[in-house]
Amino acid sequence: MELILFFSTALLFASAILLMRNKIFTRLVSVLYAILLIGLSVHGWFNLNKTFIHYFTFSHEGMLLLSTLAIISLPTFYHGFRYTYNSTTRHFNIYHASMIALMTFMAGAYLSNSMTMLWVFVEATTLSVAALIYHDRNKQALEATWKYVFICSVGISIAYVGILLLGFIYGRYDAASLTFNEFSLLISTANPIYLKVAFVFVLVGFSTKMGLFPMHSVTIDAHSVAPAPVSALISTTLMNVGFLAIFRVFSLFSSTEILSFMQNSLMLTGVLSLLIAAGYMLKAYHIKRMFAYSSLEMMGLVAIALGSGKSGYYAAILLVILHSLVKSSIFFSMGQFKQVNQSYELKQVGNYMKNYSAGALLLLCSVIFIIAIPPSGIFISEILIFKSLIEQQQWLTFIITALLLTAVIYALLTRVLHILFSDASEPIEKTNTGEKINVIETVPQYVLLLIVAVLCFYQPPFLVDAINASIESLPK
Repeated sequence: MELILFFSTALLFASAILLMRNKIFTRLVSVLYAILLIGLSVHGWFNLNKTFIHYFTFSHEGMLLLSTLAIISLPTFYHGFRYTYNSTTRHFNIYHASMIALMTFMAGAYLSNSMTMLWVFVEATTLSVAALIYHDRNKQALEATWKYVFICSVGISIAYVGILLLGFIYGRYDAASLTFNEFSLLISTANPIYLKVAFVFVLVGFSTKMGLFPMHSVTIDAHSVAPAPVSALISTTLMNVGFLAIFRVFSLFSSTEILSFMQNSLMLTGVLSLLIAAGYMLKAYHIKRMFAYSSLEMMGLVAIALGSGKSGYYAAILLVILHSLVKSSIFFSMGQFKQVNQSYELKQVGNYMKNYSAGALLLLCSVIFIIAIPPSGIFISEILIFKSLIEQQQWLTFIITALLLTAVIYALLTRVLHILFSDASEPIEKTNTGEKINVIETVPQYVLLLIVAVLCFYQPPFLVDAINASIESLPK
C-alpha cells in the first residue's frame, strides 16, 4: 500500500506541475516530492526485507541506494531551481516534472525484486532522462538526446535478451513473474552455458546505465550538454541503477560453477573502463566530459572490486555510495562554474580561485575527495579493493589498476590546478549573466563532502550491517 501511495503521489505531482504552469507551485511540489522520497526511505529501513505487491522488496542493497538518492534529492532540486531560473514557465515545469519521474523510476528500480520489473523501470529512466538532456533545446542537446535514447534502447534490448535466457532456464510461461529469490532456487540445476550467455548479455546491456565499457559513450556525450543537476544524477544514482541490475544477477549466479567466469568478465570490463577513462582524461578539453570519464573510472573500479571477491564485495557497494555523494557535489558545482567562466572548455577558463574563491575551493576539495586522498572515504574503498586483489593474487590486475589510477590522478590534478590558478590560454570575452552567484549555493556540496569525510573515519553500524547483509549470499 505504501509503494502504491508513493507512485500515485509522484504521478499526481508530475501531472500537477505540467497542468498548473506556475513556477512557485512547481518549486513547492518539487520540495514536497523530495520530502516524500526521504519518507519512503525512512519507511523502508523500518520494513527491511518485507515484500510489497509481490514485485517490490525493501532489500538492504536497494535501501542503501534509495537512501543515497534521498540524500541527493533536495540539493538536486535546489540546483535545478537555480539552473532553470531564467527558463520559460513551460520549460521550467517540464524539467521538474521529468526530474520527479526520473527519481520515481530510479526508486522503483532499486526496490524491484524481479528482473522483469527492474528492466521496466530502467527503460523508463531512459525516457525521463532524455527530456532532461534536451532542456536547453539546441542542436547539441538534440543530438545528445537522440544518441542517448538510441544507444540506451539498444543496450536495454541486449539486457532483455539476457532476461529471456533466464526464462529459458525456468522453462515455463510464467518466468517473468518470478522474483530473484524464487530464481535462486532454480539456478543450481541450470545449464552453465545458458548462465554464461545470460550474464554477458546482462553485463553488456546494463553497462549503458552503469556507464561501463563497452556502452560507456552514451553517458559521456550526454554530460557535455545536460544541465549540471542532471549530470549529477546521470553520473551517480542512475549509474547505481545499472550497478544494481548487474549486482543482483551476479549474486543470483554466484552459487554456480560460472562464478570465476563472471569475476573474470567483471575485472576485464573494469580494467578496460579504467584504460579508456585514463586515456581520454589525459587529453581532456572539456571539464564536464573529464568528470564524466572520472565516473567511468569509478565504475571500472566497482567492477574490479565485485570481480575480486572477499573484501572487494564490501568495497564495491561502499564505493558506489561514496562516489554518488562526491560526484554529485562536483556536478552541482558545475552550474556555478559555468556562470563564472561562461565555458566548460579548458582552454577558455582559468584563475577560478581569483574569480570565485568559494566555488574554486569547493572544486579543489571535491577533486581531492574523488582521487581518494584522505579524508575522503573513497580511500577506504580503494584500499579494500587493492587488499582483495592481493588476497586473490591478481597481481597483473593490481599493477594495471594502480598505474591507470596514477594516470587518472595526474590528469585530474594538472587540469584542475590550471583552472584554479593559471590564466586561460584562449580567453573569451565574458558577458554579464544578470544573476549574482550566492555563496550559499556551495553549502549543499560541502555537506555531501562532510558525510564522505566522516565515513572515512567512522562507518556507523547500520551502514556496515546493511552492506554485509547485501553481500551475505556471495561466496567468501
